[in-house]
Amino acid sequence: MISLELDLIQTLAIASIMFFIGMWLRKRVAFLDRLNIPAAVIGGLLFAFINLILHDRFLNLKFDISMQSLCMVLFFTSIGTSARIPLLKKGGMQVIMFFVMATLFCFVQNFVGMGVSALFDVNPLFGVMAGSVTLVGGPATGMAFAPLFEESGLSGASTIAITAATFGIVCGGILGGPAGTYLIQRFSLRPKKESTAKELRQELSEEAPKISIEIEKEDSAFVMTIIIAAIAMGMGSILSYYFQMAGLTLPAYIGAMIIGAVLRNIDDQKGWFRMDQKTLDFAGGVALNIFLVVALMDLKLWELLHLAAPLAAVLSVQVILVLLFAMMVSFRVMGRDYESAVIASGFIGFVLGTTANAVANMRTIVSKYGAAPRAFLVVPMVGAFFIDFTNAIIITFFINWLK
Repeated sequence: MISLELDLIQTLAIASIMFFIGMWLRKRVAFLDRLNIPAAVIGGLLFAFINLILHDRFLNLKFDISMQSLCMVLFFTSIGTSARIPLLKKGGMQVIMFFVMATLFCFVQNFVGMGVSALFDVNPLFGVMAGSVTLVGGPATGMAFAPLFEESGLSGASTIAITAATFGIVCGGILGGPAGTYLIQRFSLRPKKESTAKELRQELSEEAPKISIEIEKEDSAFVMTIIIAAIAMGMGSILSYYFQMAGLTLPAYIGAMIIGAVLRNIDDQKGWFRMDQKTLDFAGGVALNIFLVVALMDLKLWELLHLAAPLAAVLSVQVILVLLFAMMVSFRVMGRDYESAVIASGFIGFVLGTTANAVANMRTIVSKYGAAPRAFLVVPMVGAFFIDFTNAIIITFFINWLK
């Protein structure tokens, strides 16, 4: 048996190769692209399966994963700077209603997960991990909280996290469109007449935002934004330290996310920092991909075998719950009209998978039935920005309660 220990640079090199392979596979396998499964997850999981075959048979690998913490904090700092009060005001009461509903549903997911876990006599934290941590939170939140769940007594938390998150992404991508379509046909719903062809083109557009870098200026907006992000991360680490001193069990990124939000909203009012959100999203996206690939490469799939049955049961119940809630609660709360049906399809996408799933589900519907401008304002704003704050608080509550 050969054991191989890789240093930081070698680990990063392999992670880069697997990320490239993930991008290559996503472009060539239509199913993966249609469901919006991230390339980092595809490449990382592929390596995890290879590692499963090699482990204790041919080769045991150990990676230097010290860059994970930095990447995780940078990504969630970029999420923090997205939580802008003017956006919440712009969305109006619809955004607030959807935000409150999604926040309450995080509690529902966790209590249901705990209930099903109790039937199998497993740790209640198992149900929380297969609840809002990985379904509303997605793979990034799941992998970020996994160490805290491990410390609180849930063995194999990382493996449970990525399995639940991937299952959720697949189900969210498959079920959202048909559920919204059913509501539209069942109640004979149609878009409002004032919805224009221009709005429809905007909703169907997949053009990514672009950033510009003035390479000869030391104080360009790009450089200043990265500096502010670094300062937010440093100040956030101090805030997180005081949280820990107060006896709270929190992930390392919480302080940075809070400071990022504060600096963002100060900058909106005063314009002191010249923060460019596109730059922060770019930096956070790069950090997220590195974090996910490295985390998945270090995944120990052999730890999941004895938990396969309870995990399948919890996730099956969660999927049924989401479908019923979206079609019977979300649809009614948001107005019982055409846009509410589109929002319901987006709700399924992001509370099971990611905001990308939500947008893809809604695009499928509007391409057939017509524009839904309110849905494309409400769902991405809550799913991509605001829910991460409340979900982190809710997860922290459950960890401190159950540990």
